[in-house]
Amino acid sequence: MTMPVGRVVCDITISADGYAAGLDQTEQRPFGDDGGDGSGAGLHAWMFETPDENRAEIDRLNTAGAFIMGRNMFGPVRGEWDRPWNGWWGGDPPFHAPVFVLTHHAREPQPMDGGTTYHFVTDGIASALAQARAAAGDDDVTVLGGATTLNQYLAAGLIDELRLHIVPLTLGAGTRLFEGVPPLRLEQVTSRAASRVTHLTYRVLP
Repeated sequence: MTMPVGRVVCDITISADGYAAGLDQTEQRPFGDDGGDGSGAGLHAWMFETPDENRAEIDRLNTAGAFIMGRNMFGPVRGEWDRPWNGWWGGDPPFHAPVFVLTHHAREPQPMDGGTTYHFVTDGIASALAQARAAAGDDDVTVLGGATTLNQYLAAGLIDELRLHIVPLTLGAGTRLFEGVPPLRLEQVTSRAASRVTHLTYRVLP
């Protein structure tokens, strides 16, 4: 039996002081106190205001064979699934692959247009990764976030590659990448600066 050869990568935008979102996140302000209206527009201006500068990184975002995200990234519904919610991305999400959503509350898989199906995993990060690896085959698995989910995978030693998009603003507080993560040994693979962002890729060494 051959083992999958795909990597487990993370891909996340953070402020210069390491935050992926600010404090006081709500449905109306999903990125909380992010220095703007809470929509994450400042954090993600590199994607939406200067896409031509960052085409390679944008195109790479959704090339994995499967994705993992936390419940908070999937949406604002907390506790039991008391209303329909199929993510922030509309009826045809950009993933076009299986997406495994970490949650404490069971829910049947939700197929969407374009090849995305959301699967809801209630038995932890290792189970979600095993399911994502099986779905991805030899392709990569991308852990999209948020930062709390990525920190769990980093702390467990399950990430092979970090793709960080660091933007020139600080938030001061919020949900921070590397919070509670033991020291890591990293090897720089690539770095590229654009007007609104610096793209860094690190290999996580054993």
